[in-house]
Amino acid sequence: MGRKIHFADPASGGLVKFVETKLQGVVLVDIDCLQDERGFFARTVCSKEFAAHGLSAAFVQSSVSYNRAQGTLRGMHYQRAPYEEKKIVRCVRGAIYDVVLDLRPQSPTFRKWIAVELNEDNARAVYIPEGCAHGFQTLTNDTVILYQMTAFFDASSAAGVRWDDPVFGISWPDIKVRVIADKDRQYPDFTL
Repeated sequence: MGRKIHFADPASGGLVKFVETKLQGVVLVDIDCLQDERGFFARTVCSKEFAAHGLSAAFVQSSVSYNRAQGTLRGMHYQRAPYEEKKIVRCVRGAIYDVVLDLRPQSPTFRKWIAVELNEDNARAVYIPEGCAHGFQTLTNDTVILYQMTAFFDASSAAGVRWDDPVFGISWPDIKVRVIADKDRQYPDFTL
């Protein structure tokens, strides 16, 4: 799979590490593991460290997504105002091709996207700001993804764009989409 987890010097205290991406406000979050004979321990979220990087860690809801089959596609989802959310996504079992799409009209990266592999070996997470859509395709069977969100889910604000809408040109892995919800398949073409 991806790169191996970096093991920290115990003096570092297992700090969270932040990596900027080409999308404004989208940040990769790496963990610094403290290893000993038992295994490892790592901090995944620290409100002080997040705040120092201009990110919110005021999560009010957490969710888990289990996916049985390789090729399962979920997305591209977001919540409309006034229930927009920031979220952090991490794959804790298996591997996913994770995609973030900027849907903020005033953003310099509007309609651009990034993709990153999240897997149990690299323990990487992605921080997604308000106004961005998120989706993923599973690269292995039996994947588990954890989400932490800064706003409560509101069904009336749930929205999405189609994963294969040509206006975005998202490049997905060369894995057949085996499982996808009808709502994700049937979103209309994107318009402003």
